[in-house]
Amino acid sequence: MKTVVLKFGGTSVGSIDRIKKVCKIISSYKKKKNKVIVISSAMSGVTNELVNKSKLISNNFDKAEYDTLLSTGEQVSCALIAGRLKHIGFKSRSWLSWQIPIITEGPYSAARINRVVSKELLSYLKSGGIPVITGFQGINKSYRLTTIGRSGSDATAIMLAKFIKADECIIYTDVDGVYTTDPRQYKKAKKIKKIFYDEMLEMASLGSKVMQPTSVQDAKLNKIDIQVKSSFNRKPGTLITNLSKSFSDRIITGISSTKHDAKITIEGVKDRPGVAASIFKPLSQNLINVDMVVQNISLNGKETDLTFTIKSDDLRKTEKFIKQNKKISYKKLSFDKDVSKVSIIGVGMITAPGITYRMFKALASKKINILVISTSEIKISVLVATNQVKKAIAVLHKEFKLD
Repeated sequence: MKTVVLKFGGTSVGSIDRIKKVCKIISSYKKKKNKVIVISSAMSGVTNELVNKSKLISNNFDKAEYDTLLSTGEQVSCALIAGRLKHIGFKSRSWLSWQIPIITEGPYSAARINRVVSKELLSYLKSGGIPVITGFQGINKSYRLTTIGRSGSDATAIMLAKFIKADECIIYTDVDGVYTTDPRQYKKAKKIKKIFYDEMLEMASLGSKVMQPTSVQDAKLNKIDIQVKSSFNRKPGTLITNLSKSFSDRIITGISSTKHDAKITIEGVKDRPGVAASIFKPLSQNLINVDMVVQNISLNGKETDLTFTIKSDDLRKTEKFIKQNKKISYKKLSFDKDVSKVSIIGVGMITAPGITYRMFKALASKKINILVISTSEIKISVLVATNQVKKAIAVLHKEFKLD
């Protein structure tokens, strides 16, 4: 008898009708003689509503109470699912994170699951019950509720699959899998049948919204295969798996793009040891994430131009920190907030020569200017003007035969 973990996202449980459909999906697994564990997110919109209520109470709402407040959303959806499963004849009950318990460590709103005490849960499963567990949350050593960050229900499902040694972990969402690129950006995007952890991790961190990077990382570290499926249709989904388990002859698996990026260039910086650290230290201290970085040394070797990217929301703060920084001197500071990053991703490029040339040639054929370049073993990212993103995705999708 297989043990299956089923996780349902907020849109999947966004209304009473959708919860009824979710319960039909759960019952189909149970009727196949599986042991079934259900993880649920809050109903779509509920968490945002709770966040807004906290802001109306205080502009400095207590962090522990904030997590307690936000954790109530999952409690509602789990009770409704368990209630419906009982109504249609199954043994079921809701489990709050502290009732299992799911042990977390780390700060409020960004905790990580450390351990799941599975004894009572396994006993309930053995008795034929369907536990419906609140995702996104746990309990810390002070017996306070903590949350795992937005989209943390995926992490709950993955870690429960690890600690109960589940045979399958299936993430149900509002899309029917992972696509070669965002179908809203390019209509010829194709669903990927199988994608490796590293590829999915790159796609998630580079703009794909199907899964959060931390959840993919948890799956990779714990060797948990994940199926991504839609709760709105019966189409086959995407398997996220371990590279060592299978082989792929694809060179490029997918193309990701980002929104709301900004490029900053500091020209004529005195070139000396530690200057880059001096520039980035105040940004790091103020939680401003720096992404792509390019440094050019002048011909006389005394000055350097430094270009880097951040999210456009952080542009004003970054400008202020650079101008206030007494440890650096420069000739000119310039900004461009109409830029986006386009990335090609695939484990196949490790052994395939000429990928960089093909990418740059394809972009040049559409007169797309590359502003910044960054690479890793399995990805090449370029910064382009935002109004050229769709054109870039289309030509790269065709160049690497993803159409």
